[in-house]
Amino acid sequence: MKKRLPCSGIGGQAVLEGIMMRNKNKYSVAVRTEGEINCQVGQRKDISEKTVFARIPFVRGIFKLFDSMILGIRALTYSSQFLEEEELEPDKFESWLDRKFGERAEKIIIGFTIAISVILAIALFMILPLFIADIMERHISWVTKQRVPIIEGVLKVIIFIIYLMLTALIKDIRRTYMYHGAEHKCINCIETGKELSVENVRSSSRFHKRCGTSFLFVIILISIIVFLLVRPENIFLRYGIRVLLVPVIAGLSYEFIRLAGTKDNLFVNILSKPGLWMQRITTREPSDDMIEVAIEATESVFDWEEYLEKNGVEVVGRVRPKPQAKPQSYVRPTPHDLPQRDKNSGSGFNWKF
Repeated sequence: MKKRLPCSGIGGQAVLEGIMMRNKNKYSVAVRTEGEINCQVGQRKDISEKTVFARIPFVRGIFKLFDSMILGIRALTYSSQFLEEEELEPDKFESWLDRKFGERAEKIIIGFTIAISVILAIALFMILPLFIADIMERHISWVTKQRVPIIEGVLKVIIFIIYLMLTALIKDIRRTYMYHGAEHKCINCIETGKELSVENVRSSSRFHKRCGTSFLFVIILISIIVFLLVRPENIFLRYGIRVLLVPVIAGLSYEFIRLAGTKDNLFVNILSKPGLWMQRITTREPSDDMIEVAIEATESVFDWEEYLEKNGVEVVGRVRPKPQAKPQSYVRPTPHDLPQRDKNSGSGFNWKF
């Protein structure tokens, strides 16, 4: 048997006290509450299914990123409902949104959240390093114009690592990183040909090449290479091009992560190492109850036994019963998100951010 089976196509994201898993157009959000696991299963239609343009290589990456951010925010919103100790009255702003936009209020909030996130990310990881490097050029004699792009690149990596380390200091985020590790372990367990059980998941690696952390770090690395080559003299163009080229850099990064997730050779593994190193910060070893949540989320959208059998792995008995129809309170698909046809092969992303 091969050391690693073909890409399963499933991906996920850690949420508050739980995990979101996705397989093609189907997703699940499993949350641990007072000893129980609450699981919601739904359907989502990607932008790539609505337009051919969004499926073009080196273009599809930016659409996949936004799709994952939208689903990720919805999953986080769902999981946060279980953490509220008491029912809170909506504030004036929420009440105004409900009156003004009705059912569209949620989409507006998600859109606003994504816009703020993108703006802050560009400011922190693209603009700030260049700004600091420019100041260093003016006040430090050995920092020449030729060295500014190199210093900018080093600062990008340093700022990214500091950002991740600071988030790991927050107690709730550390627990989320443990769920992140459980998510990776589940996928690695399946893709290394092992049956999905707490014991097998526990012994699997918490690092995975198809990860949102790796994706973000690849964006940082590719941006360093791009801006070493593209160096306009005009100061406004120098800052502006860092914003304009974000979709291009994201597209290139997506294609690499997609390649890394489907290929298992020495060259790809070496290039994937920096992203895996970053996951030492954003993943932690999970507890068994967290692993149980990850298994519940995975089994709700993916038949791992069929996957193993298709790839020549014998499943000893049936570890779990055949999937049965869930009650309506369990399965809650959104009607307008239901796809007309199932032709999406799945992005295979493990989105953390």
